[in-house]
Amino acid sequence: MPDHSSSRPSGFDRRAFMAGAAGSALVPMTARAAAQDPSSSSRQDPSLPVDVTLRVNGQDKRLSLDARTTVLDALREHLKLTGSKKGCDHGQCGACTVLIGDRRVVSCLTLALAAEGQEITTIEGLATDDHLHPMQQAFIDNDAFQCGYCTPGQIMSAIACVKEGHASSDADIREYMSGNICRCAAYPNIVAAVKQAAPEIMKG
Repeated sequence: MPDHSSSRPSGFDRRAFMAGAAGSALVPMTARAAAQDPSSSSRQDPSLPVDVTLRVNGQDKRLSLDARTTVLDALREHLKLTGSKKGCDHGQCGACTVLIGDRRVVSCLTLALAAEGQEITTIEGLATDDHLHPMQQAFIDNDAFQCGYCTPGQIMSAIACVKEGHASSDADIREYMSGNICRCAAYPNIVAAVKQAAPEIMKG
């Protein structure tokens, strides 16, 4: 057989060459591009602050937030509005309920960036001067709370329940307030409070 060894480049290792080629083929093109562009990782980093303006209780609040910040954390940690409670942080208990527009939302699952440009109303924004909101007064009149931890979320949800037209019967109120858990089980009193406040809220 003819000897071709003399025709190979000096120091050439065919096995090493093939292994290197196969390895480079496995690197995604996006990763290669990121390596070539050192600024690309910083542009995509969600922990970098983002400027956002939230309209809370009728006032514009300019904040610089991590893009992953929820409405609840923006309210409690950045604006010091601690009325909205962090109960489960999974959208299951309703203690963090606020109104965005006239729609009730669980603020622990709502990104602050998604609420920009919309009116956010919290429990702190309900009373006017020395007058409580009718739903706040109804909760007091009917002893519709015990420990009070869930009460801000209950009140915000109750206002929305009335405005949505779901306060015409006890059964409707129970159904449409079922997303708000009261571990003290003050449910009959909560239903009574919603019924008391409903006519005045609908008038306004």
